[in-house]
Amino acid sequence: MGFYRKPRHKKKQNRGDQPFRLRLPREGELFGVVRELVGGSRLFVNCEDGKERLCRIPGRIRMKLWMRSGDIVLITPWVVESDEKADIAYRYTRPQVEQLVKKGLLRI
Repeated sequence: MGFYRKPRHKKKQNRGDQPFRLRLPREGELFGVVRELVGGSRLFVNCEDGKERLCRIPGRIRMKLWMRSGDIVLITPWVVESDEKADIAYRYTRPQVEQLVKKGLLRI
């Protein structure tokens, strides 16, 4: 009789060509590219309207994922100082960015 050891982690399943939901911008949201991480859950983002905004990462997003420079994100400009500050609403993964480009919603 052999000794059976339970694996400590599950293997990730390869999704292959399975379809996935694509988060599209809602009213008031813009695409942006992370330019620089500042610290304190803040970063500079170059937005599709040509402006650079200081964005903060809300706690519900900060606890789940990491941001890097070059990431494609959705931002929500603030009501006050809308040309200078915004919140991060969503970060896209690489396959999602490829789908956005394919659909013509994003130009890189």
